[in-house]
Amino acid sequence: MALVCNIDAAGKAARLKSGIIGTLGGVFIGAITLAGVVQGPVWWMITAGALFGGAFAIFEARAGWCVLRAMGIRTPL
Repeated sequence: MALVCNIDAAGKAARLKSGIIGTLGGVFIGAITLAGVVQGPVWWMITAGALFGGAFAIFEARAGWCVLRAMGIRTPL
């Protein structure tokens, strides 16, 4: 499946902002988990999910492609 550009500049900007926020959130959660403020393997899974989700949103912004739109789901931006 080819990645055909399916979002405009506003969608790219929104995905980039959410990707940066998600990635920074994942780094923050990972840091407090590593410091021992919160404990347990679930926090590492939350960290991994936030980092992966943020990185994927940044990829979508760079590529100009949205996975939800590619599946036929209409997004507001």
